[in-house]
Amino acid sequence: MSTGGQVGNGARVLVVSGDDFLSEAIVHALRNDNHVAERTASWRSAERLLPDLRPQLLVIDAESEGVDARPVVDRVRIVTDVPLVVLSPSAELEDRLVALRAGADEVMAKPFVLSELACKVTALTRRNGYASPVIELGDLVIDEAAHTVKRQGTTVELTAIEFALLATFSRHRSQVLSKTQLLTMVWGFDDHKVNLVEVHVSALRRKLEAAGPRIIHTVRGAGYALRPVEAPEAGARPAREQAPGRGRCDARHDRAFRPLRRRSLALT
Repeated sequence: MSTGGQVGNGARVLVVSGDDFLSEAIVHALRNDNHVAERTASWRSAERLLPDLRPQLLVIDAESEGVDARPVVDRVRIVTDVPLVVLSPSAELEDRLVALRAGADEVMAKPFVLSELACKVTALTRRNGYASPVIELGDLVIDEAAHTVKRQGTTVELTAIEFALLATFSRHRSQVLSKTQLLTMVWGFDDHKVNLVEVHVSALRRKLEAAGPRIIHTVRGAGYALRPVEAPEAGARPAREQAPGRGRCDARHDRAFRPLRRRSLALT
């Protein structure tokens, strides 16, 4: 979704990597830079998520796809033209140039610095005029860029996973999402025990219901649905979007990511 203007932080970013440690580290760095980052394990699963998540930028680990950067770019450009950052196992200049000529917006060779990746994502999204929305759903206000939630004017403190869950529900308001769908959309898992979803939905409900009536409902045998209630003063209002404030590149992640030396990466 393009909103125009000179905004670059807070974009929706989908990270595609079969390396859980790498993808978690990237998501952590991007969220600290106020981006709305989610992850999935493969391009195959990413393709299924694109229509619902509508990412504004993709970060894809070519090595986890078992190919060089160029084939990854070709696959992506068949289905979407959003800005693309490819993480390449090759440090050769010619390999990077080939991927750039094929349509990648940025190619970063491993090992790379997380804060540099976050800054490049911010620059690319700013250049393309993308921003994450502030969404108002009845008495609920979700600022994806600032990672804040308010209900009836009261701030609701959420963990990163709880916020990702709520943001996912908000993009599918009134739709029923199965536990399996939520596993893929929020955690990037194609196969995992669904009680992981149950535990986090329960925690999210408790926090939201401390400020108002239930809005995340269980649909027996099907999943969950977000059904907003009217705001107490203005009545029901349609969801509207506003450009968020500016963010920053977080220098706390200035360490090279080295897959074979995982302890060198600090997740702060």
